[in-house]
Amino acid sequence: MNLERLRSRAQSFTEEVSREGYLAYSGLKPEAALQAIYERHADILGDDALAECIERFRDAPVGSEDERAARMLLEWLVESRVGRQLAALDEREVALENDAVIRVADGRVVPYQRAAIDIANSSDAGDRRALDAARARVVEESFAPLRLERLQRERGAVEALGIAGGYNATFEALSGIPLAALAAECQAFINDTDAMWNAVLDERLKTFGVPRGEATRADSLALFRLREFDDAFPESAMESVIRRNCAEMGIDANAAGRITFDIGDRPGKRPRAFCSPVRVPEEVYLVLRPHGGQSDYGTFLHELGHALHFGNARADYPFEYRWLGDNSVTESYAMLFDHRMQQREWLQRYTGLNRERTSAYLRLAGFEELHFVRRYCAKLLYEIQVYGGALAWNSLPDVYVELLAAATGFRYRRADAFIDLDSRFYSTRYLRAWQLQALLDEGLTNRFNEDWWRNPAAGPWIVGELFAEGQRESATEVGRRAAGAEISFAPITRKIESLLQS
Repeated sequence: MNLERLRSRAQSFTEEVSREGYLAYSGLKPEAALQAIYERHADILGDDALAECIERFRDAPVGSEDERAARMLLEWLVESRVGRQLAALDEREVALENDAVIRVADGRVVPYQRAAIDIANSSDAGDRRALDAARARVVEESFAPLRLERLQRERGAVEALGIAGGYNATFEALSGIPLAALAAECQAFINDTDAMWNAVLDERLKTFGVPRGEATRADSLALFRLREFDDAFPESAMESVIRRNCAEMGIDANAAGRITFDIGDRPGKRPRAFCSPVRVPEEVYLVLRPHGGQSDYGTFLHELGHALHFGNARADYPFEYRWLGDNSVTESYAMLFDHRMQQREWLQRYTGLNRERTSAYLRLAGFEELHFVRRYCAKLLYEIQVYGGALAWNSLPDVYVELLAAATGFRYRRADAFIDLDSRFYSTRYLRAWQLQALLDEGLTNRFNEDWWRNPAAGPWIVGELFAEGQRESATEVGRRAAGAEISFAPITRKIESLLQS
């Protein structure tokens, strides 16, 4: 199979899978018919295609564009071949999520997909824990066994390909991301921010009325919901506010019709928002199921960053540069937009916060940022153990609870050990995205001043210099080119310290 045919068939397959995912996860279809798509494209996922991709990757000159393209295509093919083996499990999970309900001790019956929303919106600690206990029972009975089977089969399928010595080594070879080095950075970040985290956590929990030793992950959902600011972030104004912000910085929010907003509520729509690039750059969907308040604004902005990235990618780039590559890049662009809600002038221009409330909000935003970075650092440390294979599967829930609790100060449930992770070390993409976003923000400030987010020259520059390149470059390369520095946790720490001092 020649390269152009490989690219063409890979694009057709990816479009079909992406469209099916969008329809099923947005609640427009009751189930995802993934197996049929994999069967229609069985030849492109076969041994001959794999052998050709491996040969292209190994024969390409180191550091060349040929090596870059070959690495992306090989990574895609490995993921897709494994995905074919897991398709039946993924279909079962989609159907289960659509049908599952939680039964609370007080007699309430709540759709499983609404559980996280209702927990976050509850102001009563007892109610939150009752809801979470009911959710955990469903997870333990139905979702955890399914996810465990998926993880076991995924790890086995990747290792069976023999590309490198084990799952973790295969990920490193295909992604170019050194796990041990990033894990060391994560552990250092946790250690370096311990004192800052403990001080701000104690302060916030005291205000929240939850004793430090009793705080659970369910409490954290409500804690970071920041309901006290709901009046400043009305749902009715959200879309118009964000459209105005885009217009003022010289960006078309819908990318000339290529981006569709799906931001209403409907049964079957997942509570976790997502962007679905069905055809890049021609057809991109932004999907959001509202929770209420500032979290919706932040989520909308995050997914908008993704959508604008894919909706403005160069149409003349090959499939792999538009669609594949280092997802740390698209995650950093998403964070570049959602982090506008950490900027004082942005908040006072586009929300109902006055000066005094803005300061209070920013301190809490710093608290939230520190929590999530520490949480994802711990998730990576845990996932290295999950995929590494040195520990027995039944011992991993204890590792999960220990690592996540130590990093966050919240009590975690063993039942969530196999559902609170994303496949293929996606935590690395988020962590590197945080690093790149903070660096890009500093670079944009130097180039366009602190209010770059409303500078009509900044938007076209972002579209032309960042979004148009798709994901041809890695996060490291984007940081060097666009900001002239190496990505690291240093600018994140500086930003968090500044927010906490607001």
